[in-house]
Amino acid sequence: MFKKYSSVLPKYCAALVMLALTVSSNVFADSDSESDSFKKLSAQWWQWALSIPTPENPMLDTIGDKCVVGQNGSTWFLAGVFNGSTASRNCSVPEGKELFFPIVNSVNINVPNVCGQGGDNVPVADLRTFSADFINTITKVSITVNGTPIEKARRVRSKVFEVAFPEKNVFDEPCADLGGVPAGIFSPAVDDGFYVKLKNLEVGNHILQFSAETASGVMQDVTYHLTVLPVLSK
Repeated sequence: MFKKYSSVLPKYCAALVMLALTVSSNVFADSDSESDSFKKLSAQWWQWALSIPTPENPMLDTIGDKCVVGQNGSTWFLAGVFNGSTASRNCSVPEGKELFFPIVNSVNINVPNVCGQGGDNVPVADLRTFSADFINTITKVSITVNGTPIEKARRVRSKVFEVAFPEKNVFDEPCADLGGVPAGIFSPAVDDGFYVKLKNLEVGNHILQFSAETASGVMQDVTYHLTVLPVLSK
């Protein structure tokens, strides 16, 4: 199983992505009218992030050169940093795009006979427990836009989904001692994390800052220098 957030890989592989906003405990509720949209988008975020080969992957980009890779439609995904770190990125976005991104998240993926997992499938309930156990250690998430704290973080438990790994995928290195990760489609996959959706940023320059903490301290701190560009219709 893939588990993106940890270096403990023999039983499964996982993934952690984090970004930053100071929020209150009510971020754990996800029962409002947009909750289903967030669950779908969090799955789509991982499908986007994990489908991109390592040389072009926005999660591994520290300066923002790859922020346009794989973007389409009305929602623009922003990347965290694979397995946590710091980054300062420059990114140009067309006006009218909704921005969707994790402050911190954890995906777990069933991958029989890959990266140290045995031949048995890992059920969805277990995958959800592994993701939740990590996210439950988060004590603080924070986000500011142009220096102003905003409270838009939401605890999201994704829909069950599948992922398609390309050749040269982001799990190749962490699983190198376990035979690597072949290109292919794997399921089920689930995610748990804190996500933010931002709409209607005005044309111009904006600074978006994210961070996440556990009791041990800051896990990740990311800054996006965003330029929202006008879309000409004439």
